[in-house]
Amino acid sequence: MPQPSRLVVLVSGAGTNLQALIDASADPAYGAEIVAVGADRSDIEGLARAVRAGIPTFVVKVKDFDERADWDAALTDQVAGYAPDAVVLAGFMKLVGSAFLDRFEGRVLNTHPALCPSFPGTSGPAEALAYGVKVTGATLFVVDAGIDTGPIIAQTTVPVADDDDVESLHERIKVAERNMLVESVGRMAREGISVQNRRVRFGS
Repeated sequence: MPQPSRLVVLVSGAGTNLQALIDASADPAYGAEIVAVGADRSDIEGLARAVRAGIPTFVVKVKDFDERADWDAALTDQVAGYAPDAVVLAGFMKLVGSAFLDRFEGRVLNTHPALCPSFPGTSGPAEALAYGVKVTGATLFVVDAGIDTGPIIAQTTVPVADDDDVESLHERIKVAERNMLVESVGRMAREGISVQNRRVRFGS
């Protein structure tokens, strides 16, 4: 059996997507292992989940650096120390910078709770609801220098119910997002991906 792909997962909060990846990677057939979990905050449940699973953790806080670029460089060095094949931003609430993206080009993954390119930014479910769309969902993409603009790896749809509020819609999106993330990361680990003219295909 080939060596599993090495994942570093970055979190900022409860780490529910992280937990789903931890659970999936317990099966050797999944094809990926989480070699470290990093955060921009200490004392969060995401880090506690990693500790319980026996996964190394690290914290790099923006406020500990005079310049944002210095934080980005320090985060880059920490992640690089684990030699990841991919970096998964799982509810990581900081924008990584150019040093990070240059170091791990094409290997940084993130999810967004809307169907990109619609409703980028931090209010995707609320904006989808306010616009009156009948279907929304979640997107997994390769991170680039823009806001939720990278090449799309996978998308999943979620119907909008007539009685939805932002919270109920977002909760259903989170469930669909988690399933998509786990399935797609595993498939990437086993098959690889290629990106050409923004079109992402599984299989190296």
